[in-house]
Amino acid sequence: MKKRPLILITNDDGISAKGITALTKAMQPIGDCFVLAPDAPQSGQSHSITVLQPIYLTEISETEDLKRFSCSGTPVDCVKLAVLELMPQKPDLIVSGFNHGSNASINVTYSGTMAAAIEGAMLGIPSIGFSVCDFSHDAVFSHAISFAREIAKDVIENGLPEATCLNVNFPKINNKPLKGIKLSSQGHGGWVEGFEQRKDPRGRNYYWISGNFKNGSTVEGEDLYALENNYVSVQPVSFDFTDNKALELLKERY
Repeated sequence: MKKRPLILITNDDGISAKGITALTKAMQPIGDCFVLAPDAPQSGQSHSITVLQPIYLTEISETEDLKRFSCSGTPVDCVKLAVLELMPQKPDLIVSGFNHGSNASINVTYSGTMAAAIEGAMLGIPSIGFSVCDFSHDAVFSHAISFAREIAKDVIENGLPEATCLNVNFPKINNKPLKGIKLSSQGHGGWVEGFEQRKDPRGRNYYWISGNFKNGSTVEGEDLYALENNYVSVQPVSFDFTDNKALELLKERY
């Protein structure tokens, strides 16, 4: 019998989040799953790693085809620790999510969910970040499960280009079925932000960031357009940050 693929599952919302439970459900029919996720929410941590304190590991549960752990580190810590130390072999696929909230447009740069997928690509492992555009603790993921499984199976069978992972975003569930999958480029949106000044019980000032996401121009072919029109957005993401267009322009100056 052909051996089942080994799949590493992580997230940035923490081991107790509904999203990672739903993603595990999506992956179990296609592979043996190893779950390692932060023991508390780590949203907005991007590609941070733990270097100034120890990382503590906790085993949650274990069956023949599913092992679940949490740790005190970041999403990237989870990928490094699982691949380099804990797993019996290099996984065939890393999936991160389902994130509670969009990682389309500029959000990819802040996202711990996507950082885990990018770290996987850096380790040479096909990797996908999955997100649903619903920030609620009780977000619904049922409409995303079959698509996530389909995309994961395709990546296991066909791989991804070197230095590339996938950023997959789903619209918030509504009363209409998803139209399908659209390959997308990064949309032009951003955060309008500020800080609220508050006082703690001892009278000391502190600041709490706040903001609202504002779509830029919604252009067909971009992730925000796909999501607004009830498609699943699939965006290839590379950890090579070189701006090749600017590189050519700057050659005329340097």
